[in-house]
Amino acid sequence: MKILITILTTFLLFITNLIFAQQSSITVTVQNMNSDDGKVGFALYQKDNFMGIPVQAKEGKITNGKTEVIFENVPSGVYAITCYHDKNNNGQLDFASNGMPLEDYGASNNDMSFGPPRFEAAKFILDENNLNLEIKF
Repeated sequence: MKILITILTTFLLFITNLIFAQQSSITVTVQNMNSDDGKVGFALYQKDNFMGIPVQAKEGKITNGKTEVIFENVPSGVYAITCYHDKNNNGQLDFASNGMPLEDYGASNNDMSFGPPRFEAAKFILDENNLNLEIKF
C-alpha cells in the first residue's frame, strides 16, 4: 500500500510540474510613443479568436515615450499581439469617418502593411521560455 501511495504521489507531482513548467511570460515593449497622453491597450490572441475576445488584455502606462506590459502564465502555443495608443482614454481605437485610425496601433512582428493587422503576419510561437517582444507604431 505504501508503494502504491508513493508511486501515485510521485506521478501527481510530475504532472503538476509539467503543467506549470509549460506556462511562460511575454514581455511587450513599445518605445516610440509620440506622447505620454493616455495609455496603451494590449491584447494577446490565438488564431481562432484574433481581433475578438483576447486570451489576455493589459493596459500600459506611458512614461517618457515608452510602455511595457507582461502577459503572465501563458501556455505554449501560437499567438499574436495587437496594441493601440488610447490617447483620449476612451477604451477604444478611434477612427475617422473614412475608416482610417486616428490613434497609433501596432502588432507583433511589426508588419506595416496597410489595413488591419492579420494573424498570419503577426503570429509567433511561444515555447516554455519567456519571450520579449518590441512593437513599433
